[in-house]
Amino acid sequence: MKLILLGPPGAGKGTQAKMLTERFAIPQVSTGEILRAAVKDGTPMGQKAKELMDAGGLVPDEVVVGIVRDRLQETDCNKGFILDGFPRTVAQADALQVSLQNMSKKLDRVISLKVDAQALIERLTGRRTCKDCGRGYHVKFDPSRQAGVCDACGGTLIQRNDDQEETIRKRLQVYADQTTPLISYYQEAGVLLELDGMQPIPQVQKEMLSLLQAG
Repeated sequence: MKLILLGPPGAGKGTQAKMLTERFAIPQVSTGEILRAAVKDGTPMGQKAKELMDAGGLVPDEVVVGIVRDRLQETDCNKGFILDGFPRTVAQADALQVSLQNMSKKLDRVISLKVDAQALIERLTGRRTCKDCGRGYHVKFDPSRQAGVCDACGGTLIQRNDDQEETIRKRLQVYADQTTPLISYYQEAGVLLELDGMQPIPQVQKEMLSLLQAG
C-alpha cells in the first residue's frame, strides 16, 4: 500500500502514520527525517542539501524530490510506504508522480486530515515539553501534576518556539497557501480520502482503516 498523509501542522499525521506502519508493515517516510539521514550519510543529494543549508538557503524541490526518490527505492519500500510531510506543493506532487512512474509504482490513496484552525491553535499552543527529559504534556488535555514541572524527572516544562501562537499561525498560512491545492490535485486523480482530524485519535484510526480496506 502506497499512501500520502496530508494535513496542517498538529493534525496528527505522525500519530496516524505510526499506526498504519504497524498495521501494514510498511515504512513511514518523513521528509525531515530522511533529509537529516541523507546529510548524515553523505549521499550525493545529502551533500548538496548540506551545502545549501550551511549557506542559509532553502533546499530546492529538485533536491528534496531526489532524496525522497532515493528513499523510496530502498528495499523496505517494496511493499509500500507512507509519505508524511511530502509533497507540500503541486510542483512537488508532479515531480513525485514522474519519479513513481519511473519506478513502476503508483499511489493507492491520499488521506487528508481536516481540522478546525482555531481548535488546532489551541491544541498546539497548549503543548509543553520538559527541557530535561523531553516528555510532552498539554496544559488542557494532558497536564502535569504540578504546573510547569515534569512528572517524570522534575524538570521545567517549556513551550517550544514552534508551539507559540504567532509561529503556528504562520505555519498554518503557509500550509493553506502551498499545500491546500494538493487536495484538488489528488481529488482529480481519484485517490483522495478526507477524514475529520478533530475526532479522538482511536476514532480517526478506525475510520481511516475502514476507508482503506473499503477502497
